[in-house]
Amino acid sequence: MRSVIPDYLDEVLRHVEPDTGGELAGYIPELAAADPERLGAVFATVDGELYGAGDIDTEFTIQSISKPFTYALALADRGFGPVLAKVGVEPSGEAFNQISLEPGTGRPLNPMINAGAITTHALAGSADLSPAERVERVVHGLSEFAGRRLRVDDAVCASEMEHAHRNLAIAHMLRSHGILTEDPSAVVEGYVRQCSVLVTARDLAMMAATLANRGVNPRSGVRVAPEPVVRQVLSVMSTCGMYDAAGDWATQVGIPAKSGVAGGLIGALPGQIGIATFSPRLDRHGNSVRGVSLFERFSSDMGLHVMEVPAAARAVVRSNHVVGAGPSAIRVLQLQGGIRFAGAERIVREAVDTAPPEARVALDLTMVYSIDDVARRMLLEVVRRLTLDGHEVYLVDPESLIPDPDPGDGGQVTVVSDVAAM
Repeated sequence: MRSVIPDYLDEVLRHVEPDTGGELAGYIPELAAADPERLGAVFATVDGELYGAGDIDTEFTIQSISKPFTYALALADRGFGPVLAKVGVEPSGEAFNQISLEPGTGRPLNPMINAGAITTHALAGSADLSPAERVERVVHGLSEFAGRRLRVDDAVCASEMEHAHRNLAIAHMLRSHGILTEDPSAVVEGYVRQCSVLVTARDLAMMAATLANRGVNPRSGVRVAPEPVVRQVLSVMSTCGMYDAAGDWATQVGIPAKSGVAGGLIGALPGQIGIATFSPRLDRHGNSVRGVSLFERFSSDMGLHVMEVPAAARAVVRSNHVVGAGPSAIRVLQLQGGIRFAGAERIVREAVDTAPPEARVALDLTMVYSIDDVARRMLLEVVRRLTLDGHEVYLVDPESLIPDPDPGDGGQVTVVSDVAAM
């Protein structure tokens, strides 16, 4: 049986593909030459499974999506006190490149705008690092989040440095307030190299999943950031990650997120999933037009708003066993707990990986106490696909958690009160 999730991603990409609104980041010549039709989306679960559709292996520069990860490195390397003394956590309500400094102290309002990101770049690693060593610390840290060695695009870096006048002005302003203590030009050059790191949508989804997984890369198993740091980063992403569109994003999408002007967009939902999209055309806030539409769809379709859905239980499949023998044998997937998207994905994967040879298959909900709408629809799609694969499917549902189940076109299910009734 083919998983339902890649098919869903294909469908939502087709839905947004006709939207040609927005413009490329024309103020950076290398980004202005990007292919505006590129489009991709990736889901990465907290146990390392990846699902993707579209242009998920196309390389592009990370740009401002590097900001939360470098903030995490600075917090881990220097500690909360020294970092918070130089960078605040309040939403600016302004564009990403505004000179938003706190009155009196000169602190940038948050680490997601350029002023704050330039400062956090200078705080990554130990205080005695050279500019080149600090860049290496940042690239190494971003690579650990991604789970593979990343590299800098020198052409994009050079293009951005030729037009870095505003960032240089911001850095000199920070130096005048004592927020920066190093050569402002060297810090800006390091920050631009940080933004010029090449990634794919796959990389970004895994980076987001590492945040969703409490700072541990789901595939490598490496702890990249301590849990308190991850909580801080996700909190700031929730309130500041989408610049002057952060309020609309928090209410409509509700997933801690960060965008980049090369067209990337990530979201990290704690305990469940990391999401990445790629589409280069930007809206007036500097966020990917089709990326925003995709995230709105994901949040609505799957109930991913952080204020709505708690983390799913990891052990949603209690057992996968066979009852009986010969022609009467039945494969039973015994489920438990509260099932939402992340739990339903694990059930889908169990059904795919098992590829049951038995003619009869049962989904046992006896130990399930709740199931939300998206999980219900996913389970019924599993029933439909198992039916199409030639199986006779049963739903053990004594509490009628799925009343009047309709698996859809070609699907068929028999509802029973217990396994013995089959």
